[in-house]
Formats: sequence, structure tokens, C-alpha cells
Amino acid sequence: MSSQPGGCRPPYRIRLETPADHDEVVRLTRQAFWNVHVPGCSEHYLVHRMRRHADVLPELALVLELDGRLVGSILYTRARLVDGQGREKPVLSFGPLSILPEFQRRGLGKALVAESFARAVALGHDVVVIFGNPANYVSLGFRSCLRHSIAVAPGVFPAALLVRELVPGALPRGDWLYRGSPVYEFDAAEADAFDTGFDPMPRLARPSQEEFFILSRARVTPDGA
Repeated sequence: MSSQPGGCRPPYRIRLETPADHDEVVRLTRQAFWNVHVPGCSEHYLVHRMRRHADVLPELALVLELDGRLVGSILYTRARLVDGQGREKPVLSFGPLSILPEFQRRGLGKALVAESFARAVALGHDVVVIFGNPANYVSLGFRSCLRHSIAVAPGVFPAALLVRELVPGALPRGDWLYRGSPVYEFDAAEADAFDTGFDPMPRLARPSQEEFFILSRARVTPDGA
């Protein structure tokens, strides 16, 4: 059993996801992301898609239980870095990272990420690259993609593209391009159609949506650019 983050009683447990958890993970992901980034959400449809995709690593699909209730989930995919010299570096990415709204801001998400890092290292992985809010991830050791010269296109360094070396020095120096899994690419209409199978929830405008809009389009630039 994992140690408890501050303020969480009774103890929590982090374990591998099982097929019996799949439907519940989809539901909790919907609740966790509803109205956060856009009115409604599509992250639960992404989780549904990930069940059938070869890039997803079941050995790093983890859930967190609190008092016997499933309240958190994290899923990982394979990704890669490539450079102009033909080098390729396998890396990991994760997302969605989901915690039920009533259990957020208690350290559970950080505990889930930390446990997943330990398991990833034990399995031989050494670098994680994600898209996320730096305010949520720099305390977990993530750094700007610019620090490692990782772009999504030549000279394009998104502010939300973050890098974590699980093993110090694991990422060779170079000018890298990030190539994530195609599982994250889908039409919003597909997600809307999938959502019709759930109980309706109001789609509301929230300040977090404008924050996401700004951050998802922001870039960091090299000195002198």
C-alpha cells in the first residue's frame, strides 16, 4: 500500500487497472474533466479509444482507490523523439490523469504520478514527455521542452510541452521533434456522439477554459528569437 498524501484518510491504494475497472475509469474521467477545458469534455472518449490502441501500456495503467472507492486513474502511451540525423529516442507520455473532483487538491494525483514513475523506471523507461499545465507539474520534476530542445515542429516550443528525465542524463543532447501517439488525434464529433451514452450534464463556460485556450496556444522561445 502506498503512503498517504496529506489530508487523505482513510489510506489509499494504487494498483494496476483491470478490465473490470474500464467502465468506471471512463465515468470518473468524464467527471474529472467536465467543463474544465471546454464546455463538456472529450477525455472520457479518449480513454475509451485507448483501450484498443497498441501504443497504450497496460503495465502502467494505474488506478487509485480510497476507502475501497475508485477515485483516480492514469494511462500511459508510447511516444518518441526524432532528430535530423535519423536518431530516434523512445519516450513515454501520460494522460488523461484523472481524479474525481471532490478528491482533487489532496495530493492524490501527485501520488499516482510518483507511483507510475517508479514502475516505469523498473520497466526500463527513462523519459516522460507530456502536454500539461506547468503549474501542476514542475513540482514533479518536469521542465520546459525548451530546456531539452524538444519541439513539435522546427522552432516551435509549446509552453505546455513538458519533459521529465526519470533517469538523470537519459536524454541525449540534440534538436528533437516530439512525436506522440495518434490515439490522441480524433474528431470532436466522435466524442460528442460517444457522450450521448451517458446521463446528461450541463455544458457550462468556466474561467479554466480560457486559461486552457491561452496555455494550449502559448509558446516559449529561445533567447534572441
